[in-house]
Amino acid sequence: MNVERPVRYSRRHIVKLASAAGAVAATARHQVAGAQSTPAAAADFDWQRFNGETITALMIQNPRTDLLVEHLQEFQDLTGITVNMDVVPEQQQRQKQVIEFTSGNASFDVTTVSWHVQKGLFGQGQWLADLRPMLEDPELTASDFNFDDFAPAAVTYATQSDGRIDTMPQFLDYWILYWNKEIFAQKGIAFPENLDELVAAAEALHDPDNGIFGIVARGIKNANVPVWTCFMQGWGAQPVDAEGQLQTTTEEAIAAAEVYKTLLANYAPPGVNGFNWNECQTAFSQGTAAMWFDGAGFARPLEDPAQSKVVGKVGYGLQPAGPVSRHSGIFGDGIGVVASSEKQGPAYFFCQWAANQENQARILASGAGAPARMSAYSDPAVMENLTVPEELLATLVASGEIGLPSLPAIVPVTEFRDVFGVALTNMIFGGDVREELEIATEQFQPILDESQQG
Repeated sequence: MNVERPVRYSRRHIVKLASAAGAVAATARHQVAGAQSTPAAAADFDWQRFNGETITALMIQNPRTDLLVEHLQEFQDLTGITVNMDVVPEQQQRQKQVIEFTSGNASFDVTTVSWHVQKGLFGQGQWLADLRPMLEDPELTASDFNFDDFAPAAVTYATQSDGRIDTMPQFLDYWILYWNKEIFAQKGIAFPENLDELVAAAEALHDPDNGIFGIVARGIKNANVPVWTCFMQGWGAQPVDAEGQLQTTTEEAIAAAEVYKTLLANYAPPGVNGFNWNECQTAFSQGTAAMWFDGAGFARPLEDPAQSKVVGKVGYGLQPAGPVSRHSGIFGDGIGVVASSEKQGPAYFFCQWAANQENQARILASGAGAPARMSAYSDPAVMENLTVPEELLATLVASGEIGLPSLPAIVPVTEFRDVFGVALTNMIFGGDVREELEIATEQFQPILDESQQG
């Protein structure tokens, strides 16, 4: 493949890019429906307004939630609000949300939302409160909250098609390639800048007799689909086009799936068909995988000596290019107030605190992901308290310049992941790529058609 080599960024250039992005965010906010907010005028904002209240937060188990739990006492001391944190693994959290929302009796007041999976469904059900009136209320939003600091991409993700902002942005997750520099150096292999080099590196580094596997990535159904759709971006392709038509049996989709099959069938650990991100993290952190392709939010545990055997050995690189283009798949989360909650005020206070500048800076400094606020990338305290390599920040900034959503913006995105996830898992066991994609497309087409009719 003839692809342009990526630019490597210095600390000074990171700050320069972040400052420029912040300026863009300030301009772009007026182009997003409902993005404007009126900062509170009062200097003595009353954080104790809901003192004595108790709320329940249903959160996804991940490094960003870990940070909120770690610093939760700050919020409780600031507001006098008690927060019961219900922290649940990702898939179970999503199932709990849907079950309780559809029953009309949610047991929680505030919750994390995976935009890339749930935005369309939550928007259709109007399960979360519109935050715009709260953002514009000086008695509910502190003057230093600065909604305009959120990146335009994050605001767009948080805004429904009807203009409602029903989540507060938390982070944008760029997919990157983690690589074990020590293993690479032992074999004299360079970082793979494109998919051909990725396959070649996985083959060269694969040494199962000595407990080393070339690569690890998600193989379990549903969770594995982003690996394939990210690879599709290298062909300039998306699984669903702008007109809402499936593009899952095109030559580009097939070629991307062939890369997926080659990597996971030949160079991944045994049992990879059952791997989600947590199993992948374990394999890579224990030094048994030379590469791991996943979201950028896992640097914190990888650089933690209590959890990882690869501290100081991890490289953080851009998503490899395809034959046509180079992108980074984007995913993201927001946090919202339950529309049926009788404690929307205290729940909104929690959202406001969770997404404030300090907590956003903590996400970046600790390597827990890419925060939605642009100020975090030029915050001196981030560099001062950085617990992960500066290479990660450079990769996040570079990813931000080439990022594209990796999953289609359709209501049945979970069903999309389920159906095509089975096809991808079958490929690991030897299934024919074209045949599996044709079967999955035939199964999913009526589901998509029905959702578009609604």
